[in-house]
Amino acid sequence: MGMKVLVIGSGAREHAIATTLLEGGSVEEVTVAPGNPGMRRDGILTTQLNPSNHAALIDFVRDNAYDWVFVGPEVPLMEGIVDDFAAAGIRAFGPTKAAAQIEGSKDFAKQLMERHGIPTASYRTFDELEEAERYVRDHGAPIVVKADGLAAGKGVTVAMDADAALKALEDIFLGHRFGAAGAKVVIEDYLEGQEFSLMSFVDGTRFWTMPVSQDHKRALDGDKGPNTGGMGAYSPVPQIGADVVDAAVETIVRPAVQAMSEEGYPFVGVLYAGLIATADGPKVIEFNARLGDPETEVVLPRLASDLGAAIDAILDGRDPVFTWKDSGATLGVVLASDGYPTNVVKGARVPDIPVRDGEHVYYAGVATGDDGGLVASSGRVLFVQTHGDDIASAQKRAYEILDSVDTTGMFYRHDIGAKALASLR
Repeated sequence: MGMKVLVIGSGAREHAIATTLLEGGSVEEVTVAPGNPGMRRDGILTTQLNPSNHAALIDFVRDNAYDWVFVGPEVPLMEGIVDDFAAAGIRAFGPTKAAAQIEGSKDFAKQLMERHGIPTASYRTFDELEEAERYVRDHGAPIVVKADGLAAGKGVTVAMDADAALKALEDIFLGHRFGAAGAKVVIEDYLEGQEFSLMSFVDGTRFWTMPVSQDHKRALDGDKGPNTGGMGAYSPVPQIGADVVDAAVETIVRPAVQAMSEEGYPFVGVLYAGLIATADGPKVIEFNARLGDPETEVVLPRLASDLGAAIDAILDGRDPVFTWKDSGATLGVVLASDGYPTNVVKGARVPDIPVRDGEHVYYAGVATGDDGGLVASSGRVLFVQTHGDDIASAQKRAYEILDSVDTTGMFYRHDIGAKALASLR
C-alpha cells in the first residue's frame, strides 16, 4: 500500500506538486485542500477545507490517516501551520512560522543577509512616508520599492524614475494598497542583470538544489505592464552558466541555510532564492519559503526520481534521492483572465487544451460552470507546460497549443523564453 499525502493550496503549483507525487510511485493517493476542479481530471482528490483552518485540517489528516502533509503556499506557513501540525504529532513539509519570516518580512531577510555577508542590493527600511520620500529624492533612480510583508508577488515596484518610486510609496503608505504588508517599506538599489530562480529542498542543515529556472513577472510582452505573480517560466536557463549557479550555491544558499540553523530557526521545506546575475556575481533579490509559482510547473517535470519517497526521507531524517533529467528543456505559459492583475474579469470559458505525453495543463483559478465545464474564477487560470530538446522547440510547442484554442476573455504572453533564445544567437 502506497502513501497517502495531503497537499495544501489551490493553484497550478499545487497541481504540479500533486501530479509529481503521484507519478513517483510511492504515493498512491493525493488530496489537495482546497484544490480546484481542474486537478480532479488527473486523479487528484480535493477537499473544501480552508488552509487557514488549522484545527479542521488536523482533524482531517487524523481521520483519513494521511502519512504527511506538503504545504504549498506562503500564507499558511506564515500563520504557523507547520508548528500546529507538529504540536498535533503530524509530519509536514514546510518551514515553521519563525523560519518562514525569510519570506514574510523583507526587512528580516535583509538583516539576515547583512549579518552573514550574503550578497544582495544595499537597502534602507522605512516606516513612514516623508523619510522614505526624502531618501528617494536624494538617492535618485532607478530604484526598487518593496512592501515589507506578503503582497502575493505584487508588492514590488522597479522604478526607472523617481516619480514612479514616489507614487509606489504613496500607494503603500497612503493608499494602504497592501494593508498591513505595507506598514514598512524596503527601498533598495537597482541591480542590472539576468534574473533566475534557484530552489532547494532543505532539511535544516542539508540541502539539495533543483535545476534553475527563469520566471516572467510582468503582465505583457516585452516585460511591459504591472508585476504579476508570474506569467510563464522555463528551465534550464542557458544564459546562466554553471559557474554562476555554483557561486550562488556557495555564497547564498549554503550560508543562508547555515545562518537560519545557527540562529535557532532551522529551515525545513523549499527555500526559494530569487537571484540576479550581476557583473559582480549572483546577488539575492528575494527569498521565498516555498516552491515558486510558476517555476515549480517547469522544474518538477524535470525530476527523474520519486518526489514522495524523497520528502518522506527528509521528514524521517533519512537521506533523500533527487535525480534530474539532464537533457531537454521545459517551458510553460500562464493563461490569465483579462484585466489581471489589477481588475480581473472572471467567468471566461476555459477551453479543453490538447497535450501530449510529458506535457501538462496545471489548473489554478478555475471553478465548475453551470454546464459542468470549467470557467475562470481568478487572475491566473491555468498553466500550459511543454518540453522539447531545447528552449526553442519547447516554446514553439507551447504556442502551437495556445494559439489553437479559444482563449476569449483571457490573455497570455507571447515571448516566454525569448531572453534565453536571444542569448543563444
